[in-house]
Amino acid sequence: MDSAAIVALLTAAVVVGTPLLYAAMGELLTERSGILNLGVEGMMLVGAVLGFMITVNTGNYWYGILAAMFGGGMMAAIHAFISVTLRGNQVVSGLALTIFGTGVSGFMGKPYQGVNISMPFDIINIPVLSKIPVLGPVFFSHNILVYASILIALVLWYILYRTRWGLTIRSVGENPAAADAVGISVSRVRYLCTITGGILAGLAGAYLSLAYAPSWQENMTAGRGWIAVALVIFALWNPLRAILGSYLFGGVEALTFRLQATGVTISPFFLSMFPYILTVLVLVIVTIRLRQEAGAPTALATPYDREER
Repeated sequence: MDSAAIVALLTAAVVVGTPLLYAAMGELLTERSGILNLGVEGMMLVGAVLGFMITVNTGNYWYGILAAMFGGGMMAAIHAFISVTLRGNQVVSGLALTIFGTGVSGFMGKPYQGVNISMPFDIINIPVLSKIPVLGPVFFSHNILVYASILIALVLWYILYRTRWGLTIRSVGENPAAADAVGISVSRVRYLCTITGGILAGLAGAYLSLAYAPSWQENMTAGRGWIAVALVIFALWNPLRAILGSYLFGGVEALTFRLQATGVTISPFFLSMFPYILTVLVLVIVTIRLRQEAGAPTALATPYDREER
């Protein structure tokens, strides 16, 4: 593989990894507050179909993105109500929302299958930086949604580790009883983080249907929501590591596409398995070798009842 092909592959890794990064940031924020959200896949699908529908009907891509974010946020609000207010089982709630999102998105998107829209977001070459060999085309020649995903990850890292808001979020995820004792509203923090996480998942879906592959296809997320959940563990709940992890997974997926295009004799079905095989390997390695370092929020997936403290 020559240098041009390597640069093209790395560039594709950033593009393919962007929806994973959006979804992983949403899941990471939610889990940091102590709520486990396994409904990311469903929220992405709802965001993808709403974003595409509104864009087709209004002709405005930004309306579509707002609709996708709203859809993801509403799905997450349902999860927050069940998990925080009703103190229900978070695993069951998340799985139910994934099944619901898969079904409702397929139903709503049926009339829009086969409808195509033009590529809405122009490539923005950042002055000076885009001219840097290798790094320029890989990181500084993308559309605005790619740049926004990186910016969101950096801002989230800063908030979590350098601000009082971040300390509040982490304290709620680690010890909600102690946070409650000092006057922090555990329910409010968990609602805000869960809904914000859903908004980012909806944005990830909008990126897929409006920027990555401008069209609507049933189940077009193809398991990316589940990969995003695994990415949070891979990143050890750190947004900066999540950036690298998203591009690593994106690079594996991009590599499978390129191998298929070059006519490799390996079955395309086997090649399509690569990202998910990597997901399983990551979970095994993190669980076995980094158990002490992983740093999962102590109260993750544990309902909090202030009457019990």
